[in-house]
Amino acid sequence: MPTILRLGAYRLYFYSHEPNEPPHIHIDRDRLSTKFWLEPVSLARNLGFSAKELRQLQSIVQENQQSLLEAWYEHFGDSSGRES
Repeated sequence: MPTILRLGAYRLYFYSHEPNEPPHIHIDRDRLSTKFWLEPVSLARNLGFSAKELRQLQSIVQENQQSLLEAWYEHFGDSSGRES
C-alpha cells in the first residue's frame, strides 16, 4: 500500500493489487475510509466520513489530482495509451 500523501490526520494511498480499476485514491483517518476516482474526481465509496469532511477531502483530491495521477501511472504503468 504505497502512501502517496499525508495531510494532517489523513493518509492518501492506493493498494498495489488494484491495477484493473480506473485511477483512484483511498483516504483514511482513524477508522474512517473513503475512495475517490481521479478522472474525473468523484466519490467512489465512503465508510464513515461526514458530508462536510467528504467535501473537504474532495477538494484535497482535486487540488492534488495531477500528482496523484502521476503517482498512479508511475506505480501501475499506463495501459490507457494516454501520453505522459
